[in-house]
Amino acid sequence: MVVSRELLTLGEQVGARLKARGETVGVAESAAGGLISATLLAVSGASAYFRGGTVCYTGYARTGFLRLPATLTDMRPDTEPYAALLARTVRETLESDWGIGETGAAGPTGSRYGDPPGHVCVAVSGPVEKAATMRTGLDNRVANMEAFAAAGLRLLLEVLGR
Repeated sequence: MVVSRELLTLGEQVGARLKARGETVGVAESAAGGLISATLLAVSGASAYFRGGTVCYTGYARTGFLRLPATLTDMRPDTEPYAALLARTVRETLESDWGIGETGAAGPTGSRYGDPPGHVCVAVSGPVEKAATMRTGLDNRVANMEAFAAAGLRLLLEVLGR
């Protein structure tokens, strides 16, 4: 998958803002499949602000990379609190200023939790925390992955201030 022009523009904006502030970011994504990280890394000079990222698509990855339990008993995935947990944990794990967390159902079917395809929750964690839910209404997996990545990057831009 190639990073679209829209995503690249968002990545450039996030990168410029983080560089100007002297801050760093870590990413824990799921249904976006690594597109948030790929977008940030597609920008020249990303090593100044990108600490790292992981695709926590399974309980195995969540446990192995973020040291979170494979099964969470107090919250369900694909929710704003879960996205915030991912964002907080990756920020703490990578000792970055900001963390982005993303969780959703890219499609073509919904999640096992009852969410329709195109449902995503994104969160950022840093000096402030913010989470949001979005539904694209699409069952196109690739289009949803791109929309999910854009949502995470836009949320970080929002809290950083344009």
